[in-house]
Order: sequence, then C-alpha cells, then structure tokens
Amino acid sequence: KEALAVAKLTREERESIARRRIISVLRQQGVANLRTLEQKIADAGPNDQRIQPHIITPAKNALVDEGRIIQFNRNGQWFHLADESPDRVARRMAELQALWSSFTTPQIVRRTGQALEIAIFRALVASPSSTPFGGFSDLGQHDDATLYTKREIQDLNGLSLGQRALDFIIACGGDYCGIEAKNIRPWLYPHDRDITEAIEKARILDVVPVIIARRIHFSTFKVLTACGVIVHQTFNQRMATTDAELAAAVAHKDALGYHDIRVGNDPDPRLTRFIDTHLPPLVPQARTRLRENGDLLDAYAKRLMAYPEFAGRLRRRRLGLNEDRDGREDPDVDPYDEE
Repeated sequence: KEALAVAKLTREERESIARRRIISVLRQQGVANLRTLEQKIADAGPNDQRIQPHIITPAKNALVDEGRIIQFNRNGQWFHLADESPDRVARRMAELQALWSSFTTPQIVRRTGQALEIAIFRALVASPSSTPFGGFSDLGQHDDATLYTKREIQDLNGLSLGQRALDFIIACGGDYCGIEAKNIRPWLYPHDRDITEAIEKARILDVVPVIIARRIHFSTFKVLTACGVIVHQTFNQRMATTDAELAAAVAHKDALGYHDIRVGNDPDPRLTRFIDTHLPPLVPQARTRLRENGDLLDAYAKRLMAYPEFAGRLRRRRLGLNEDRDGREDPDVDPYDEE
C-alpha cells in the first residue's frame, strides 16, 4: 500500500517528506541511529509519507551537509539535531548505546539469525509441498539460549559450493530451490551483496533462488522476479525466546523503536502460507524466467554487470527492444523508482 501511495509523488516530493520526517523523528527521539530513522519513516506512519531508505539516505546526507543535523559514529551511525541540548544527547546516548551494544553482540546476532531459519525449517518440514535436505537436527533437545546444530547442503547433482552454503536446499514444485534467509534490519535492494551472493550460490547449484527477509524493496521484486528469483517479505524480525526481555526493550517506541520484532521460532501464518501454498506454483514460473534471462542474472550476480546496465538490458529485452542500444540504463531514470 505504501509503495502505491508514494509512487504518486515526484522524487522531489519524496525527498522533501523525508527531510521533514527525519527532523520530526529526531526532535521527538533526541538521538536516533540510521535503522531507527528507517523504521519510523519507511515502515511506519501514513502510507503516503512512508519514504523508503534509498530516499532517506540522500535526504539525511543533505541535512548533515547543511549542518541541520549532526552525525557521529559509535558502533554505527547516530544523529541528532544541531540545536539539540547536549545534556539530552548525552542522556539519550547513554540509554541507546547500551541497548544497541546488547542487540548487536555476536551471540544475539547468531541467535537472531537462527530464529528465522528455524521458523522456515519448521514450515518446510510441516508442509506436504516441500522436502528439505539437511536442516536442524536437535530442535526440542534444548532451548534457544544455545545455538542449534544445522547441517547445510553444499553439493547437489554433482555441483558444489565448496565451503559456502545456502540456508536450505529443498525439493518443491517439481524442481529444486535454494532458500536464503536474511533476518536483518536493513531493507534489501537488488544491488546488496546479501542478494547477489544468494543468487550466485543458487545459480552454481542450478536451483531456483528464494530469498526471505524482513523488508525487500519494490525494485528487488520487480527486477529480480522477472529473472526467476522468488522473494518473500516477513514484515518482522524474529529474536530468540531467551532474548525476549531485550526484544521488548529494543522494540519500545522511545528506545530503538523496532516495533516489528517478534519472539520465537515457530512459523507464523504468513510464512506457512508462503511455503505451503504460494511457493510451489511459483517454482515452474521462476525456472522458465531463469532460462529466459539467466544470462543477465549470472553476469549481474558475478558483478560483471552493474545494476543500472542489468536493469536496463532486462527492461529492453522484455519490451523487445535493442538490448545493446547503449549498454546501460537511461541516465535520467532512477533505478529504484517505485513506478
């Protein structure tokens, strides 16, 4: 809904809204990091004011350059208004830095990563539509304070990833899929390494790429789906049950404000429905698109082709135009435009 509402606005209008909302959030919060700004501006608020991260970042940079907001680094980027009280900044940073440090400790990050992986695995095991290879072997033997043991599949039909692995390999829809789970705060754009690495691994094993993440930008759906990549948004970030107290603190609107955090590793109805109902019929369609546009996808995933050229060539190919017209996307087109 937010993409449709914002699509009616010009780039200048979106940038103007982003600037206003950044200032408004910082006025309310005192201090915020980049992920909090994105959460409160891109994920929340009226639909026609949900400005996405690729617009928030340049708007934020412009406000920094103008001296209206102050940026500083302390285990990440933090911001406050230039006219904010130093006492309030110090007080808020004492609160938020401790919380952020806890949220980003290696053990919390690993447990958080497993929370989504286990939810996916449980959905796969329960679904009559899919057969996972490998997965978690000790679920139910201890609580999630301790990491679970996972067997990852690195070889399939004589093809090998070497030391790398996809999160899951499954049989589904009469084919094989490679699932990559990204239980992280940033929105995923098609140029992100998390995306291109997942695609590259799936292509090496000749499986249909499936990417599951909290938030995935519209351009990732629009462009990569045309090449045979299947993407699914969870709209929440999972954390381990043992970290429930921290999750509540992080989610509080006056703290980091990550209101979408959910605790536990059981699949919710949305994830179950995707695995059980939506995924199987998408797989044959994706395989057809991989045959049609896999050459472009391979060049892009291997970083032999920049995103603007990749998106431009794909668009011209699908329209039946000269794909080699100029070897790149039109220079005046925003590659992440919602329209």
